[in-house]
Amino acid sequence: MNDQYQGLYHSYHWLVPTQFNIAEACCHRWAASSTDARRIAIYAEDEAGNREVWTYGRLAEAANQFANGLVRMGVGRGDRVAIVLGQRPETVVAHMAIYSIGAIVLPLSTLFGPDALEQRLRDAEARVAVVDEGSSGNVLAALDRCPSLRQIVGIGFTDERVLPWRTLLARQPTTFKPVQTRAEDPAILLYTSGTTGSPKGALLPHRVLIGNLPGFVASQDWFPRRGDVFWSPADWAWTGGLMDALLPTLYFGHPIVGARGRFSPERAFELMERYQVTNTFLFPTALKLMMKSVPEPRQRYRLALRCIMSAGESVGETVFQWCRQALGITPNEMFGQTEMNYLVGNSQARWPARPGSMGRPYPGHRVAVIDESGEPVPVGEIGEIALNRYDIHGHPDPILFLGYWRNEQATQDKFTGDWCRTGDLARVDEDGYLWYAGRADDVFKSSGYRIGPGEIENCLLEHPAVANVAVVPKPDPERGNVVKAYVVLTPEHADGDRQALTEALQAHVRTRLAPYQYPKEIEYIDSLPMTTTGKIQRRVLRQLELGRAGAAVPAGPSAPAKAKG
Repeated sequence: MNDQYQGLYHSYHWLVPTQFNIAEACCHRWAASSTDARRIAIYAEDEAGNREVWTYGRLAEAANQFANGLVRMGVGRGDRVAIVLGQRPETVVAHMAIYSIGAIVLPLSTLFGPDALEQRLRDAEARVAVVDEGSSGNVLAALDRCPSLRQIVGIGFTDERVLPWRTLLARQPTTFKPVQTRAEDPAILLYTSGTTGSPKGALLPHRVLIGNLPGFVASQDWFPRRGDVFWSPADWAWTGGLMDALLPTLYFGHPIVGARGRFSPERAFELMERYQVTNTFLFPTALKLMMKSVPEPRQRYRLALRCIMSAGESVGETVFQWCRQALGITPNEMFGQTEMNYLVGNSQARWPARPGSMGRPYPGHRVAVIDESGEPVPVGEIGEIALNRYDIHGHPDPILFLGYWRNEQATQDKFTGDWCRTGDLARVDEDGYLWYAGRADDVFKSSGYRIGPGEIENCLLEHPAVANVAVVPKPDPERGNVVKAYVVLTPEHADGDRQALTEALQAHVRTRLAPYQYPKEIEYIDSLPMTTTGKIQRRVLRQLELGRAGAAVPAGPSAPAKAKG
């Protein structure tokens, strides 16, 4: 194929207006046109299969009603409003309303327990929380310990402490004059997933949506095309669901599918067939499940899918080739963080993807692999991925966060000069492609060899018995560490001979990778510890191994599921 990367990258210039508001860009400008107001914004489906269709006009009217309601509660510029909802239309309504009044959205996952919710609500000093029946119990349990939380708005249930959503909106007019916001004004307070430590609140301005657009367009093979429909199981409370799916889709005036309920491979394919989804973002974990459960999807489903973006973990060659063969799609890997999303990735439509590679820096972003002093490392050497404050033309990069919420020290520690560090390791090849080497604290040494988990995990996933896997170091007095694999088995192999299976898996890796990379020990577990964004928490498993070895274990999440057998 014709590689257009260099021309696209070097010719790209940022045009960031002084005044910019996410609600205006994603909702109100479409609703202002009688024709565009009839565009479909949301296809909604709940756990029971009940379905709704929302136009941009309907979305804008409901957002105006909620904005009026918030103002009457005394919510204004800079105040934090929590949204503890899944993929439902009211989530989008709340977002647009909060942006419209100049307040700050605090998205919180419905998977959070009361302690996690309390920590974030207290730290953010949220004034209002929007909840539904599924999330209300945990929020109400934290209410007495959150003195700033003055009002809870509830959807679909009754409680004397809660103002019903329908009641609130019914009292408000459908018109509202949004406040003017600068592109630099804060819009979203997103707490990091806590893969490597305690969550921190990353404060994002309105301009980050603009910063995300080049990567979104490229990773979705030049979205939008006529008739494009987007769906992703990614939670709208996280960067992946918000910045990689919901907001960019609405920015371009296209429909997004919002589906509540647990993810399953079969339902994923059913949703994509029912709504003729053309573009999606799927975590590698989801793709692995889909590959194992429905190995030949096009024989069972009539799909319109034209592009898959994947992020959160390395896709790996096994899943990469399955997407190509089973779906006829080359997946575009993407890399980013809450603090600076959509930095690096592929775009099969404009430059060739290389199996296993993270891709190249997207246009507009000056990305390098640097050493501890902030200098780029030589080609082929491992260093830390970092984003410069300024693009190649010397202009500020709009994708960068404002800083950590009330934590100036953590903000300063994130930077080395103008380089914002990601904590993720990679090497870069002669053509500018990055190759992921794991989190900085995921990489370990064994007998002097530097080992990253990704390559070993991808190799094990090729075996038909492995549904999911995480590789971590196990302390060893002679080697420093040995390679250990935590393996989740496929149902077909769950009751097999564990000793024989362990030997087979070890041989599988030993014959494909370097001798020092094969897992000296394999432990079989029911499920891996995961963040709510679908990332494997190797930290939890490392701490478990340290504890077993008698080392001091820092406080952290609970241990993984009990091993089988």
